[in-house]
Amino acid sequence: MGNIFRPNLCAKKVSDLDFSDLYAKGFRYALLDFDNTLAPDHYTEPIPYSYEMVEKMQEAGFSLCLVSNAKSERSKKIADMLKIPCVSYANKPGTSGVLKAMELIGASKETTMMIGDQLFTDVAAGNRAGLFTIFVERYAKKEVFYVVLKRFPEWIIRKVCRF
Repeated sequence: MGNIFRPNLCAKKVSDLDFSDLYAKGFRYALLDFDNTLAPDHYTEPIPYSYEMVEKMQEAGFSLCLVSNAKSERSKKIADMLKIPCVSYANKPGTSGVLKAMELIGASKETTMMIGDQLFTDVAAGNRAGLFTIFVERYAKKEVFYVVLKRFPEWIIRKVCRF
């Protein structure tokens, strides 16, 4: 149980990550969750922070792809506004959406990282696909009920696994 939900790296927020260092370690691609990773949950448009983080990663040399379990219309609109490709209905923690995103941007497992705020979807999908996974704290406390239900088991796993 611990391995599939254990990220390779944890950060308070995306802006705390050292993308120059990650690039120096050989990573070239980042698959990004949107809800509560780059903006509050269920926002229909990117916020200034979303644009800043995309720009920061691209300036460090990363090619990006949004990987979301959200509906395609919403995800596509957000990705278009951020000017990055997107895979909607990604079915995380399944790997099909992650693998499709990697194919879309020409990424390899060894050079790709998955960044997200949920252990049971983002981290699990990235780990199952063999990627370097980065867990960030949720952007905002307000979330839909089915995500809130997952936060307590996540908290238990984080305490037991000490991350």
